[in-house]
Amino acid sequence: MSVKFGDVLSFVRKKSQNAEVRMKSQDNFYTQIDDVISDSREVKEGTLFACITGEISDGHKFVGMAEKKGASALLCEHEVDSELPQIIVGRVRDYLGEVASLVYGSPSEKLLMVGVTGTNGKTTTTYILRSILQAAGIRTGLLGTIIESDGITDKDADRTTPESSIVQRQLASMVKNNCGACVMETSSHGLFFGRLKGALYDVPVFTNLYPEHLDFHKDMENYFAAKKLLFTDYTKPDYRGAANFDDPYGKRLITEFGDRLSGFGLTDGAESRVIDSKTNINGTDLVIQAEGYEPLRLHTPLVGGFNIMNTLCAVTALRGRVDDEAIIKGVANVPQVPGRLERIDLNNGACVFVDFAHTPSALASVLGVVRGLSGKDRRIISLFGHGGGRYQMNRPELGRSASEFADEVIITSDNARDEDPAEIAKAIEGGVTIPSRTILDRPEAVRTALEGLKSGDILVITGKGPEKFITIKDKKIPFNDAEAVKTWRDSH
Repeated sequence: MSVKFGDVLSFVRKKSQNAEVRMKSQDNFYTQIDDVISDSREVKEGTLFACITGEISDGHKFVGMAEKKGASALLCEHEVDSELPQIIVGRVRDYLGEVASLVYGSPSEKLLMVGVTGTNGKTTTTYILRSILQAAGIRTGLLGTIIESDGITDKDADRTTPESSIVQRQLASMVKNNCGACVMETSSHGLFFGRLKGALYDVPVFTNLYPEHLDFHKDMENYFAAKKLLFTDYTKPDYRGAANFDDPYGKRLITEFGDRLSGFGLTDGAESRVIDSKTNINGTDLVIQAEGYEPLRLHTPLVGGFNIMNTLCAVTALRGRVDDEAIIKGVANVPQVPGRLERIDLNNGACVFVDFAHTPSALASVLGVVRGLSGKDRRIISLFGHGGGRYQMNRPELGRSASEFADEVIITSDNARDEDPAEIAKAIEGGVTIPSRTILDRPEAVRTALEGLKSGDILVITGKGPEKFITIKDKKIPFNDAEAVKTWRDSH
């Protein structure tokens, strides 16, 4: 797709009468715009270069580089010294997503858009949603914490919700690849900073809300307000979504948006609920009862109460949009989600679970599931740390959560960033009430834990899940929990 510079200018002026333009010639109106990019290193011919003023860098300083690489025009916040035509607005991020949507042909209008927000369960829920849609014969793209898929190619994700122009480009790739749907995780930061601008959703989904990112949002009401933006600012006129009836914040959404949201849960009053479930090491059988539908019997390879909720969430969101046979098939064939209760069996009869759980509630859920599946006779070792620059009050709570279900705790480092790993570990120790030890070097901690496992023991490594680096200050050290475990297993 491509548009003329004059079309972009007209669009921006409709949004803001204060937008200004600087052009050397009226011929600039006919300059072709094929791409919208905010990283000068990626600029090529036909690019509208968006000069974003960020916390670390200022895109206006890279206009010269963008011009040399063939940029056709600029979207900026003040006039710059350049021969290129310029559209000047108050804040580039307020326009970037919608301008990109214009350039790429409004891709979200051509896709069934499913957006998932909440604290826990987003990633697994998106995997289930995608599996159901593909079982229905709908090629589906995926944007999330672990991978970005355009319907044909999967690649590692950089962050949960990328810059809005990148989101629009990814959606356009899905359309080009004949996708009929996109399933996307929508983070509170992405919503707050407007990274979803230009995208509208048919199926907004809310999983739950627990204390997290409060170093940024300050309190739960602000955190909830950011999540709520998915429903107030990013929905299509005829949207129908789903929200967790058992969660107080989900219930608030259901109350406010009425029949636009189907409530799911395990308690009476939920429009869609699980009326029976049985779990063993091979998966979960469950029966879902929803108003207006016959009971739906499902089997999923996923285990644990939180995965029952994730499955219920996905089924509720898509019930009526696809037939029940597709739901049954999609739920049964959902793939292993990397770093989400990922099981690795060792040669000596012990096993390891790797999970992304990094909040007290998520850690308690994971360890509770493992304890429930293994019984009281098997020894459970919980290995985890906590990220630097994050909600510090979670640290002793993580220790308490682990103490409730595990037999031993190994405290290690996570992404310490600019904090002292020893101080983080000390804060975690304050909540631990069972035998524990601290090994700050994470690779050493994992290796030591593995070497101490006996037949029947279970090691649960949490906090980083599929992440492939440990971040310490400005360094990214290659390391992945699951890969480390498999490498050790294969050599023993």
